[in-house]
Amino acid sequence: MRAITGSSLRRSALALGAALGLVLVAAFPAAAQTKLKMVLNWKYQGPQGFFFVAEDKGYFKAEGLEIQIDQGDGSATPIPKVASGTYDIGFGDINALIEFAAKKPEEAPIAVYVMYNRPPFTIAVKAGSPIKTPKDFEGRTIGGAANDGALKLFPALCKSAKIDCTKVSITNMQPNLREQMLMQGQVDGVFGYVNTIRFSAKLIGVDPDKQIRFINYGDYGMDLYSNGIIVSKKLVKENPKAVTGLVRAINRGLIDSLKDIDASVAAVARREPLIKVPVEKDRFVATLQSEMNHPEIAKIGLGNIDPERLKKSIDILVDANALPRTPSVDEIFTPAFLPPAADLLKKLF
Repeated sequence: MRAITGSSLRRSALALGAALGLVLVAAFPAAAQTKLKMVLNWKYQGPQGFFFVAEDKGYFKAEGLEIQIDQGDGSATPIPKVASGTYDIGFGDINALIEFAAKKPEEAPIAVYVMYNRPPFTIAVKAGSPIKTPKDFEGRTIGGAANDGALKLFPALCKSAKIDCTKVSITNMQPNLREQMLMQGQVDGVFGYVNTIRFSAKLIGVDPDKQIRFINYGDYGMDLYSNGIIVSKKLVKENPKAVTGLVRAINRGLIDSLKDIDASVAAVARREPLIKVPVEKDRFVATLQSEMNHPEIAKIGLGNIDPERLKKSIDILVDANALPRTPSVDEIFTPAFLPPAADLLKKLF
């Protein structure tokens, strides 16, 4: 009989350990990724690059998440889509969320990270138009997509700027026809976001700096927040860890996008090869400058909100739209899932 040596015992132990390891792996497979569906505010464009950077760099995966990111059809529509359970996450307009929460508080989603902290809402007119102020829209026709955020906020602008809304005709149009209908004189003005109109105009050969003028809501007492990440109450209740990871991953993607804007736009182009990269890069930079760069971020960080400012926004919308109730700030936004303050961007440039 062969003697059993220390080395053979060690080899046997290692072999047994390896076999047990295989059994354990088979019995307990690696934890599955949490699969979530997210809908954007619009078609794939340059300003959405940070979502795709987060995906491409594995930031969602590192948080145990697998995110399906779908194109949207207007900044207001993510709210009902998330509320209904069709999507878990949306990138949508906070003001549409306020209106929804006022009417259906039990179903309303909640915002957890706000990117667009300056009001992008506008009505664009031709540069030579006699329309100079909101009051001049009386007796005129304005066009907009049914789900456009600026169109939905028009009653609030009417109240703030003392316009008689009943004297303004509103016509719905397909979003891709907006700039063409304006330039052809089929309408007197069009609703939209400043940069959406500006860069869509460029894509059809219109120089927005020479041929278009913007009447901006923010110039008439409407210092509103706009797009942010909203999530369902179900997700918050059942998987708060996933919400924290989601926000952390998006924040990381945004930070990386600012470090390399070209790479960020390239991430969009990988999903939509038909975009014009130079135009989408310019659109992203303009969005950073005019929609995400409110002075308050130096104090509270990008992603967070000023409760007093949000409260004023809620009051404006409730009053202007005669909403049935006034949602609290806590119903609309929670900072509970934000990264530590030190990890939030305090300046963009």
